[in-house]
Amino acid sequence: MVDRSNPFEDIERFFERMNRSFGDVPMAPGLHDVAVDVAETDDEIVVTADLPGFEREEITISLSGRDLTIEAEREEHAEETDEDEGGEVRYVRRERSHRQLSRTVRLPAAVVEDSATAEYRNGVLTVTLPRETAETDDDSHTIDID
Repeated sequence: MVDRSNPFEDIERFFERMNRSFGDVPMAPGLHDVAVDVAETDDEIVVTADLPGFEREEITISLSGRDLTIEAEREEHAEETDEDEGGEVRYVRRERSHRQLSRTVRLPAAVVEDSATAEYRNGVLTVTLPRETAETDDDSHTIDID
């Protein structure tokens, strides 16, 4: 019988190499649910993220050096009651859910943190980060959403 390598181990090694190549920051399992596009020009870097169902107040954006982190968190509650003609409750349904998303992307170049802007419209977050000409310190900076 021929010895074969485990194909799942090969796939896992492939993804590890890809993460190292692209420089994504590792994350907790199950929180990598934010679809992100990163585009760059000579003057700026634009990060677009899909966050449907969230309100502006539920989204936090932070920047530390070249790592941009987008987090969104919300709690939802639903309750449904059905009564018969005599006023007795026949059916009650209660649902509670907690939804949390997080994504950290490594920016392709240094940016001017104080000049970063963000806009949230129709479930799409757009973060615009002007490019920097020289590296600065790695202190974290929070970006307000318009």
